[in-house]
Amino acid sequence: MPKMVSPKSRIYEFKDLLRKERQPKTKKQKNNIRCVSIQKNTEDSHDQQDHGPKLADLLENRDYLDAFHSFLQSEFSEENIEFWLACREYKRMTSSGKLSNKAADIYKEFLHPMAQKEVNIDHHTREKIKRSLVKPDLTCFDEAEMHIYRLMEKDSCPRFLKSEAYQNLRNSTRNPV
Repeated sequence: MPKMVSPKSRIYEFKDLLRKERQPKTKKQKNNIRCVSIQKNTEDSHDQQDHGPKLADLLENRDYLDAFHSFLQSEFSEENIEFWLACREYKRMTSSGKLSNKAADIYKEFLHPMAQKEVNIDHHTREKIKRSLVKPDLTCFDEAEMHIYRLMEKDSCPRFLKSEAYQNLRNSTRNPV
């Protein structure tokens, strides 16, 4: 029996597929399809929960944050952590006069299509941020910041936790994360 896995983690079984191809269909004949739900099994989420800290834990500890940043530099993807840190700094700003300048700087450095450190976000989010630069508020980068955080959480962080740099830091520190 052929099986197909859909993005929604369901398995569809097509019974008697070959037999039905050989037989002419009548109007009353229905396809015999049975949908079976299965539990989505993600190895990354289990590995991260069982074998190491979460990204949030790493980002709260300065030593681990520095090691993670260095790790991303070695993989040529440091723009993600730098963008995330710039967004965090932006949210702590209190002067509305400086807010506009800082928002423009973040856009030029990380979001402009020709930026040296361009982060990978969708066109819709990029354009939404570009429109908000007319009168930026503290939340104008939230959507992109969350997207980059999830990207680091699912991609970069699990690789970092398996890296020699993380293992060495964890073994040498008194307060492992």
